[in-house]
Amino acid sequence: MAVQAVPTKGNLMNTKKSLALAKNGYELLDRKRNILIREMMTLIDHANAIQEKIDNAYEEAYIALQTANVTNGFCDDLSNTIPEEDSLKLDSRSVMGVEIPILTIDEKKPQTYLHYGLRLTNSGIDKTYEKFTEVKYLTAELAEIENSVYRLAVSIKKTQKRANALKNIMIPKFEETVKFISDALDEKEREEFSRLKVIKRTKLKKAQAEKEKQAKAENA
Repeated sequence: MAVQAVPTKGNLMNTKKSLALAKNGYELLDRKRNILIREMMTLIDHANAIQEKIDNAYEEAYIALQTANVTNGFCDDLSNTIPEEDSLKLDSRSVMGVEIPILTIDEKKPQTYLHYGLRLTNSGIDKTYEKFTEVKYLTAELAEIENSVYRLAVSIKKTQKRANALKNIMIPKFEETVKFISDALDEKEREEFSRLKVIKRTKLKKAQAEKEKQAKAENA
């Protein structure tokens, strides 16, 4: 990796600060990634449990619908009496900066009346309504979890990419630059020390020569 930096003490201090910042950033990203992974794994376990429940709920709901169709005739007209669900609300919570959706459906108060008449229906219709209501709540819960897992997975991928860039590119680059500048400054100090020694030796020789010359002059 080519290093392009002027070997000065100022650049050395700035590069060391950048290196420390990069290492701190990597630690934070690594911590964020681990927290997001734990959150995602928890949601995946929850999703698996919900998926099993929703599969059973759908199976029971369609069996109940088939029974109701057999005992009451096809229930198309009766289905039109059931009101549309309009209480679905979307909120969110933040996990390490990732917005996680929260879906809620208002719990209905116990019905004081039925949406359909009793004269042309039987308990099969009641069971069908009950089972599909259960399916509705489970579907909303599963949709919330699956969307949360997707958002967490996207954020984990981005965080991993940034952490890898710091670990494999930026940190080694700063470390190499610090080493280059430190070695250059050390070499410069050794050269300066050698130069000073030569100057000092030359001055001593010159002083010694002047002293000997003066002594000869006095003895003459």
